[in-house]
Amino acid sequence: MTSRNRLVTAALLALALVVAACGGDSDETTTTAGSGDTTQAPPDTTGSGGLTGQIVISGSSTVEPITGRVAEDFGGANPEVRISVDGPGTSDGFVLFCNGETDISDASRAIREEEVETCLANGVEPIEIKVAIDGLSVLTSTQNTDVTCLDFGDLYALLGSESTAFNTWAAANDLAAEIQADGLGASHAPYADVPLVITAPGEESGTFDSFIEIVLADTAEARGTDENPRPDYVASPNDNVIIEGISSNDTSLGWVGYAFFIENQDVVAALEVDGGDGCVAPTPETIASGEYPISRPLFIYVNKAAAEEKPALSAFVDFYLSEAGLANVGEAGYVDLTPDENAEWLANWEAGNVGKVD
Repeated sequence: MTSRNRLVTAALLALALVVAACGGDSDETTTTAGSGDTTQAPPDTTGSGGLTGQIVISGSSTVEPITGRVAEDFGGANPEVRISVDGPGTSDGFVLFCNGETDISDASRAIREEEVETCLANGVEPIEIKVAIDGLSVLTSTQNTDVTCLDFGDLYALLGSESTAFNTWAAANDLAAEIQADGLGASHAPYADVPLVITAPGEESGTFDSFIEIVLADTAEARGTDENPRPDYVASPNDNVIIEGISSNDTSLGWVGYAFFIENQDVVAALEVDGGDGCVAPTPETIASGEYPISRPLFIYVNKAAAEEKPALSAFVDFYLSEAGLANVGEAGYVDLTPDENAEWLANWEAGNVGKVD
């Protein structure tokens, strides 16, 4: 990938020429949160990027809004490059990626060792790049005034494997009392006797995996139970479906990535979360600092061989990691890495390091 710097310079110069010539107007398809497959609109023939080909991106619906915006910006300068972006979920995206069906895999969790092994066995060498920070937002309806904060013990009592068949918040009160007695939290019980309607990500989602790892796993281990959430909730890989389920039930509960909360805060409310140091609301500041206890990194993974073979793909990743490309992190509703962190991940990309970065 020794030609990458020349390619990104050409791409950025072409972008500047297009903006100057067209006054910033372009014929683009906007990627919105959870919108599914997004393919670039018919090209603007005034562009002069000089690159051609196709880039296929799939994976996390959480990361999709960032990548979709980057694709639109890059496509404005390179109209002969066809870019598709969709968000079936992190795990499903890795299946496609490791089968060699996609060039980039968006991910709301780090790739697992077994997934790296599958990729390598199929001749796909994944380059890991962290691009942003997210705060998993625990949501309820704006109509629910009975609860404002929950700790990890509360969330286990309501959402963990032992809460299966609880159809009211109050049904979890006895379990919450046990969790309190064990010293594991549930400090915001007893809960009101109102319906408990849960809509949240399913197991194909990295958001599902992150929630288990950060919120449920320690309490489940301490109690000797299954770390997976209760199976009897409405699960969806589509964040917009989750928002709809939460907003349409007055005493609902669920979780999504921070950007989807921000985009829908007129119909859903984010609960504060107590990770042991008091109740903290998700904000860009608390997520970036780690004060908000359900913060997590977001990634893209690039097929190394494909980047070496396809100049457009290499240039696209260069643009993604440029100042202009990373400006889309905040615009999509997520939290930027520090400049030093961005420089470290740019260096990892330029070095072509394969596999997980410890």
